[in-house]
Amino acid sequence: MARLDTNRSAEMEVFVRVIDLGGFTAAAKSFRLTPSGVSKLVSRLEARLGTRLVNRTTRKLQLTEEGQAFYQRSLRILGEIEEAEREAGSGAAPRGHLMVNSNIPFGMQHVMPLLPRFLVEHPEITVDIVFTDTIIDLMQERADVAIRVGPLGASRLVARKLGTSRMAVVAAPSYLARFGEPKTPAELASHRGIGWTFPRSIRGWPFRRGERIEEVLPPPAARASDGEAVRRLALGGVGCARLALFHIGPDIEAGRLVPMLQNYNPGDREDIHAIYVGHAGPLPARVRTFIDFLATHIRMGDPTLRRTADGKWKLHGGYGC
Repeated sequence: MARLDTNRSAEMEVFVRVIDLGGFTAAAKSFRLTPSGVSKLVSRLEARLGTRLVNRTTRKLQLTEEGQAFYQRSLRILGEIEEAEREAGSGAAPRGHLMVNSNIPFGMQHVMPLLPRFLVEHPEITVDIVFTDTIIDLMQERADVAIRVGPLGASRLVARKLGTSRMAVVAAPSYLARFGEPKTPAELASHRGIGWTFPRSIRGWPFRRGERIEEVLPPPAARASDGEAVRRLALGGVGCARLALFHIGPDIEAGRLVPMLQNYNPGDREDIHAIYVGHAGPLPARVRTFIDFLATHIRMGDPTLRRTADGKWKLHGGYGC
């Protein structure tokens, strides 16, 4: 058990300030302490933990692997202490700054339309939102919440499901007019595809052939880093693409994109999650409020594609906010 005279939060705060400001002298000035006093405090912290946190040179400090882990955890703990004090003094009202990182297509279509309402209902919360389809480290990016589509890897993060979406292979009418429509998955080998510039968990497009699933991937005419860029390339007639219905549903119903090989569609889905760091204790009110808001107002009906008597494609089930 820690000694009662050990102020661990103060040690963390000094250590974090040393790293943020790049040295003992700058940190000492910010606390109105002496550089030797700050250096001794960090040394005592290392001795108590039984590990070296920083490698000291004449020019700079460099975090060890243990120091990096302790620094990241300290940032979160100090933030939670600050949040707890704010909540205790304001009846736990959600307030403060919220950092959100979102998948581009889902964020633009489903999160962005809700943000104005959220900010009106919670005027003491401010929001930074960053869009990327690249998987990020929440701790490194200092994000409170990340919205992700697709399978989740093993991690210590907490995930809350917001919805699910089926997938479809599509192409623009202009592409089909030039290259024709493939009738079987094997014919995709002679077509042009639109791929990704980053690895996907499934390298080929899955198709059902009887009792088994086979993967086929058309040679890419172009690749892109995010789903919205892939969609725009598909709309421009560059090639075939496989995208989520929540993203391309309006394009299909408007005739801008045409579903293909639906008889071979395995019916697989991609789940949409809000992920956050939650294992260390209660969530800050601003984070909990935002996730609850998304879960309440995002309505994912998991629609299916059906062809009408006039040959048009319609989504049955629908999405909404």
